Amino acid sequence: MSLTYLNIMLAFIMSLLGLLMYRSHLMSSLLCLEGLMLSLFVLSTLTILIMNMTLASMLPIILLVFAACEAALGLSLLVAVSNTYGTDYVQNLNLLKC
Repeated sequence: MSLTYLNIMLAFIMSLLGLLMYRSHLMSSLLCLEGLMLSLFVLSTLTILIMNMTLASMLPIILLVFAACEAALGLSLLVAVSNTYGTDYVQNLNLLKC
């Protein structure tokens, strides 16, 4: 395993740990999700380039499109929650109150 793959996997694990540890704020959760998606994008792009798989060359672009849609949806939820409750605490999001 090369050093590049090791760094990308370390970035993925750090983002996953950040998502599991800092889930009290919605903004930190969204940033950790973006880190996960970007590390998956780079990992899949490098794997496809090294393995010379031309049939799977669209997979990283599709993954990047889904990451952009997830980011737009997450930011719109963040704005809606901030306008409604005044903070971005995840504990405020109770289904009985909404």
